[in-house]
Amino acid sequence: MTARADAAVAPAVAHPGPRYKWIALTNTTLGVLIVTINMSILLIALPDIFRGIALDPLRPENISYLLWLIMGYLVVTAVLVVTFGRVGDMFGRTRMYTLGFAVFTVFSILLAVTWLKGDAGAIWLISMRVLQGIGGALLLANSTAILTDAFPTHQRGLALGINSIAAIAGSFLGLIIGGVLAPVAWHLVFVVSVPIGVGGTIWAWAKLRETSERHEGRIDWWGNVTFAVGLVAVLMGITYGIQPYGGHVMGWTSPTVLVCLIGGVVVLAVFVAIERRVPHPMFHLSLFGIRSFTAGNIANLLSALGRGGLQFILIIWLQGIWLPRHGYDYESTPLWAGIYMVPLTIGFLVAGPLSGVLSDRHGARWYAAGGMLVAAVSFLLMGFLPVDFPYYLFAILLAVNGLAMGLFSSPNRASIMNSVPARQRGAAAGMTATFQNGATVLSIGIFFSMLILGLASTLPAALFHGLTGQGVPADVAGRIAELPPVSTLFAALLGYNPIETLLGPGVLSQVGPQQAGFLTGRSFFPELISGPFADGLFLALGFAAVCCLVAAIASLFDSAKPSVREAGGVEMAPGEALGEDRSDPGPGARPVAVAGRILAPDEAPAAAVLTLVDAHGYEADRAETDDEGRFALSAGGRSGDYLVIATPRGRGAAAPSATRVTVDGSPVHVDVVLRERAAVR
Repeated sequence: MTARADAAVAPAVAHPGPRYKWIALTNTTLGVLIVTINMSILLIALPDIFRGIALDPLRPENISYLLWLIMGYLVVTAVLVVTFGRVGDMFGRTRMYTLGFAVFTVFSILLAVTWLKGDAGAIWLISMRVLQGIGGALLLANSTAILTDAFPTHQRGLALGINSIAAIAGSFLGLIIGGVLAPVAWHLVFVVSVPIGVGGTIWAWAKLRETSERHEGRIDWWGNVTFAVGLVAVLMGITYGIQPYGGHVMGWTSPTVLVCLIGGVVVLAVFVAIERRVPHPMFHLSLFGIRSFTAGNIANLLSALGRGGLQFILIIWLQGIWLPRHGYDYESTPLWAGIYMVPLTIGFLVAGPLSGVLSDRHGARWYAAGGMLVAAVSFLLMGFLPVDFPYYLFAILLAVNGLAMGLFSSPNRASIMNSVPARQRGAAAGMTATFQNGATVLSIGIFFSMLILGLASTLPAALFHGLTGQGVPADVAGRIAELPPVSTLFAALLGYNPIETLLGPGVLSQVGPQQAGFLTGRSFFPELISGPFADGLFLALGFAAVCCLVAAIASLFDSAKPSVREAGGVEMAPGEALGEDRSDPGPGARPVAVAGRILAPDEAPAAAVLTLVDAHGYEADRAETDDEGRFALSAGGRSGDYLVIATPRGRGAAAPSATRVTVDGSPVHVDVVLRERAAVR
């Protein structure tokens, strides 16, 4: 007979060396940076792209192309990132990450060689952007888990802080890069990703290693399908809801939009029901029993809701109004809009790594909550700025907002990832990225809706009186004033003066050369929409402030504490047991040295006897698990190295487990998933 047995608690795969964590950090940061740069690079380049493919972006029938070029990439990353995180847990995180770099690079090349014009060119670009987003989803889903595996817990906040700030900073660097490259040749906005993608793919393939176990499982096909269908339907409803419908300025009452939104919510409810029943779910709902995971993700989602539409607000404000009013030509406004938003990026870059280091030492709760509170204040103050603001005030508020978001982002991400078992990091990272990306798309819809509401109430009258005051016939001015305000909003987003297109050469020749020059110049259109824009702007920034305030409150419910330790391949964090805080034993009770939960191989609560053995082989404490598999052990206030031995109870129980821990005065949290008994043949 030969006996074959798995280790009771298998240690993580050995790390390649002490420098490996820095290799993982630089490569994953590069991957996240290139993905997020491509989320925003098109915003600045869209006028040049539409001119390049000979398509008028302001024609009503082309608004869908414009929206899907902006949002298609975001939608596909939001939909697929959870699935790819789960696949990474099963087949290897670095393998899926490297594949993501390769896929992203291939479709960057196909975008760069676009040769089609008109509708065909727009459809080609949208299709390639969606497929490029598949590579982006693979990168985003696995980069956080790779970093969490590579770094010890006392440095994880710093690593995740650098990575997450690169993600946020990339979305603003894309504006500058797009503004520089698009006027030279619009194809370059896609070419720039190719050498980075090729180098990143080779580097990841050669240097990254699997430093965690793969976990057998099956792909949850029903869960994947219902999640994708439900989320895509909701995001499509949001996308088409901001477009005009019939005689309405927006399409929220359109049957198509209502079917997408209501049907999507119903399908997502079916998805939740499926995930509660299948043996290998893609969405680990049990993770929401961890208070830090739940609170962190709520705060993350609300932060993304408040921050997601900020880029569009700032671009419209600068590119469509402020810069032309200050003498900048429309052709140069994309570049200068990116440059004038640099204080926001600097704030992110300064605060992100710093808050990561501080949260590693002192805990994430107060840094994350404080960051959101400061962000809420900065949004409110920004809402009180005049549309034609003094730049120094605008720059100060941008820098404060960037510092606040950076102060929040690193501790929030580290707290979420530290709170979950190591075997579920890929799925947890995917869930967090889904909340963030989905909230970003939702935020864009909400911000656009609020701006359109503000424009719809005052823009028609402003257009009519402004045009007739310059000699435009009343019937022509009335027709233009009745156009959907979304066209005017997109004109401002693209840094584009639509008056010449709307009036046409015939009307311009009637009003005389002086009035025609004024109407099509740099000042008339920006000044005309400044008042209506301010109405919608205050609504949008007020909504962002409320989101950040609620996110600050949610961050206060994070119960994770610093000094997280790692031993024996099992993740250990002080403080919180699943679903219950066991760090405070209460007055007169013995101090808890080790607490956690024992789970059976199917991850159900397991009955077991726990023994705590010190370095000399003496028993320090013994306890049994409760009905939820929880336990608590005391070391009598003594620090040192200990062994936690879990002996399962009951007939057909799993194999015993032994886990090494280090007690230094703070309660250590241990979650152990038992292995099957040895198979004998």
